[in-house]
Amino acid sequence: MTDTPPAPGRRGMAACGERETLQAFLDDFRDIVVRKASGLSDADARRHLVPSATTVGGLVKHLRWAEYGWFDQLLTEHLDDNRRPHDREWEFVLSDDELLPTLVAEYRQQCEQSRRIAANYPLDHTVAHRRLGPVSLRWIYVHMIEETARHCGQIDILREQLDGATGFD
Repeated sequence: MTDTPPAPGRRGMAACGERETLQAFLDDFRDIVVRKASGLSDADARRHLVPSATTVGGLVKHLRWAEYGWFDQLLTEHLDDNRRPHDREWEFVLSDDELLPTLVAEYRQQCEQSRRIAANYPLDHTVAHRRLGPVSLRWIYVHMIEETARHCGQIDILREQLDGATGFD
């Protein structure tokens, strides 16, 4: 049995600081979302393969809004929680004019915006969250790693069902 090499962003990260490590893990999962969604047709991106409304396109759309809610709204203190200006269910439903390449581009743009925002704050910076109480940038990073990784797993399974593609690379 051979060891699997670490994901590209995590190679050489073992000796890095906490912030760099958190950023690298989150960026790895962000990149996996993009790679797993890439190459699918719009029809496949909206195909329902499980009883819920979960689709590859819906997960990409949701993750874009999760980035917005935690970094753009909460961390910059525009709102006192990560609520979005729409029903949460809307994030998982694709309208006819929402195409996968556009959803991926919007997700990538929002991730870049999240990176720019986070760069302005130390990890210990806290903001008040209406339901959770004070949350730090560190907490937001860990939460977004968890959120993005969980949805990467869902996208991976859906992708395997759609065309047999497996793995996160």
